[in-house]
Amino acid sequence: MMSLVLAAAAATSTVSPAAIDPATRAALEATCFDYVDGQLEGDPERVARSLHPDLAKRRVLGDTPDERLGLRRMSKEELVELTRQGALKTPKEQWNRSCTVLDVAGSAAVVRAETPWFVDFFHMGKFGDRWIIVNALWHSKPR
Repeated sequence: MMSLVLAAAAATSTVSPAAIDPATRAALEATCFDYVDGQLEGDPERVARSLHPDLAKRRVLGDTPDERLGLRRMSKEELVELTRQGALKTPKEQWNRSCTVLDVAGSAAVVRAETPWFVDFFHMGKFGDRWIIVNALWHSKPR
């Protein structure tokens, strides 16, 4: 009986994607697309306005000679500079990209972004009326 209660509690602890307020979904998607499109355009200002100043962007490397459970770490400044350099600049006809809101709880949300070059899982925070990317865990696709 207790396992049924726990299972029911777990099932109701997240918001189904259909239950997310449409205005909230639109605002989260707008932030995600600002970031993604800014990278694909090579527009560092567009990327920067989507990111929290203390952004933590990481990619799993696994064990390396220098680190157990290694991560590739990037700051907001590094990410903006890579965009300035055109690291992911892509012709618009190749912009096969998506932003999917996975969950929202108050002022916190999880969003999945995908392009031909990467998949990002964003933790976003709501600051006043703006949603901003606070954390990102990403996977690089072969180019």
